[in-house]
Amino acid sequence: MNLLMLIFGLIAILSLVAAFRAIKAKNVLAIIFGLAAGLVFGWFTIMTIVHQGYPPMM
Repeated sequence: MNLLMLIFGLIAILSLVAAFRAIKAKNVLAIIFGLAAGLVFGWFTIMTIVHQGYPPMM
């Protein structure tokens, strides 16, 4: 589960970076999808840490 948390965290960070790049390009649809993906994957990451702790317990 530790690797899954890492992957979700990286996806959240990269989608937020993409959303900020879309703001510079004034692409509204990309802003919406980037922020939505960042929030969803960020929430998965935070809830995985809260539920299983860090480092994850078996």
